[in-house]
Amino acid sequence: MNVEHEVTLLIGEIKRLGTQDAEGKYSVTFGVLFNDDQCANIFEALVGTLRAAKRKKVVTYEGELLLQGVHDKVAIKLLKDSL
Repeated sequence: MNVEHEVTLLIGEIKRLGTQDAEGKYSVTFGVLFNDDQCANIFEALVGTLRAAKRKKVVTYEGELLLQGVHDKVAIKLLKDSL
């Protein structure tokens, strides 16, 4: 698995599914990302990709590990448009 490639794909999916705030930053909830069919086909391990993106300071969200159902309403905010 190429982590940088996966993070780049994640950026595109957040832009596709998310909404822009007044600062022009995109955000999407974990539930929307997790339940999207296109994301399911792209990412084998969405949670792992999100953690890698958070370590690279590409996205931010509360907590460390996101779980389906429990964290569906957690907002994932895109901090950078590229790596």
